[in-house]
Amino acid sequence: MASDQTRSAILAAAERLYADRGFGDVTLRDIVAEANVNLAAVNYHFGSKDELIAELFVTRSIQTNRERLNELKLAEEKGSGRASIEEILRALVGPTLRGCLGPDREGSTAARFMIRASIESVPPIRRIKNREIDHLRKFAAAMRRALPGRDEAELYWGLHFALSMAHHTIREKERLAKLSEGKCDLNDVAGIVDRVVGVAAMALMGGAPASKPAARAVIPQGRLTRQDL
Repeated sequence: MASDQTRSAILAAAERLYADRGFGDVTLRDIVAEANVNLAAVNYHFGSKDELIAELFVTRSIQTNRERLNELKLAEEKGSGRASIEEILRALVGPTLRGCLGPDREGSTAARFMIRASIESVPPIRRIKNREIDHLRKFAAAMRRALPGRDEAELYWGLHFALSMAHHTIREKERLAKLSEGKCDLNDVAGIVDRVVGVAAMALMGGAPASKPAARAVIPQGRLTRQDL
């Protein structure tokens, strides 16, 4: 097998196995058996299991981030350099939700791999998430242009919460479907995007929170009396 074909076979086999079984239960020997290559080929092309996982995650993340930035660019061009906060948030969460939800996507190997990556916190993926944030800075800058009077820290919290809602929806869709007894349609991906965008935009455009948290009652140490209760 040619070198490029060997590398592609290893990546495809690893993605299938990780999507099906998770990161902890798959060994390099499982991958080489699935790819029909030898262990030396994995070591030659990737060096380690962590590097192989990182390569897969980066490849899929690049696709999503490119789609995000393209949508952001189109939204800002349409708005003569300033997109609405709703359009910015839609560009941020839409590609992730559309890539992992819906009957035409969620069964794919790529979607199941990314869902695993969201659920299972493994070191190589954590390192990449913490390091690769330049595309998110572009969204933060767009949010500053959309809401110039808003406190900058609130914009970062808003961005963070929008991403969190999207990822939590992907991770916990089965629980939500069961909890709502089917009332929440997890196949209506466009509707899910609208809900996440709507909630995140409402939080960002609402009133600013108090500058200081409300004082908490201090419970004295020692034995409690009836008056304390």
